[in-house]
Amino acid sequence: MEINKKKYNLVVLPGDGVGPEVMDSGLKITHEIGRLFGLTFNLETRLVGGCSYDKHGVAITSETIEASKKSDAVLLGAVGGPKWDSLPHNEKPETALLRLREDLALFSNLRPATVFPKLLKESPLKDEIIKEVDLIIVRELTGGIYFGIPKGYNEEKGWNTLIYKREEIERIAHIAFQLAEKRQGVLTSVHKANVLDSSHFWKLIVHEIHSSSYSHIKLSDMYIDNAAMQLVSNPSQFDVILTQNMFGDILSDIAATISGSLGMLPSASLGKEYALYEPVHGSAPDIAGKDIANPIGMIASIAMMFNYSFNQPKAGELIQRSIEDVLSRGYRTIDISRQNENTSTTTKITNEIIESMNQLYEIDNKKMELN
Repeated sequence: MEINKKKYNLVVLPGDGVGPEVMDSGLKITHEIGRLFGLTFNLETRLVGGCSYDKHGVAITSETIEASKKSDAVLLGAVGGPKWDSLPHNEKPETALLRLREDLALFSNLRPATVFPKLLKESPLKDEIIKEVDLIIVRELTGGIYFGIPKGYNEEKGWNTLIYKREEIERIAHIAFQLAEKRQGVLTSVHKANVLDSSHFWKLIVHEIHSSSYSHIKLSDMYIDNAAMQLVSNPSQFDVILTQNMFGDILSDIAATISGSLGMLPSASLGKEYALYEPVHGSAPDIAGKDIANPIGMIASIAMMFNYSFNQPKAGELIQRSIEDVLSRGYRTIDISRQNENTSTTTKITNEIIESMNQLYEIDNKKMELN
């Protein structure tokens, strides 16, 4: 996916609820990075989710899909809300996510979970359990039970099909093992092989690839129920977690407990040709328009975009350092603040991160001049 150039085309999908607010924060960061690093961005903003349904009668139009295919990256805010809960299942705002993943072949979802030292107290877990946690969940995104056929329901029963093809397991396993090579060299394959035939097949293929190409990586297996427990009891044991679609969906939200809030977690969905970046949190319609949503998940997703799609690691690193700097100085949105602690607005947090980016960029340049 790395394309390393100076001008990029972005499709922007703000979506519903707090989506437009956090997207505004993400775009401010993007443009500031552009100013600092000499990069420019062409933005094409389109509707997605409930707002798209209200105007077009579908959660995402074919035109938006085609525009996304022509972009260097897609940015997504959030979709859905109670306004559209009564829609038929196949028309709900969330179907836009499945179509984007399927039509853009975004088979690999990367969700890092890192604990910032200054946020140890904001997590419901004990300090000694979560300190120094730095893991990433690699979730297969276009197969499994969310896409398996047949599926449906009637008055008597409902059914879904959990199926995985060899090629689907092989390609996501390679992604996970290659990530492990760049990190601590430890990979945990999460499945339910003791009960599900599809998981037993998953386990066999992952071990086959490990033996043939990545025997230098430490590989272990873990059942999904145990993995969920271990994530909240001993998360520091994990480096790279590889798992299938539904299990990854569950574990990613559990991982939010480690960081203190869903609002903190970024996400990258990657394929061979296309990429989509979004925060893990939902649309949170109850706080929409109040300027109190946490923009850090979106901003950290922007950092992932510069790292994975644009081959601009210095830009991605600068964003991450600035996030940590702002948190270390005590700035908090309401979701990561303690009782009676002063909180900052979405706008304030964003502006502080931008100011920190500029200060750190200037410090870095001075160090380079001295060297």
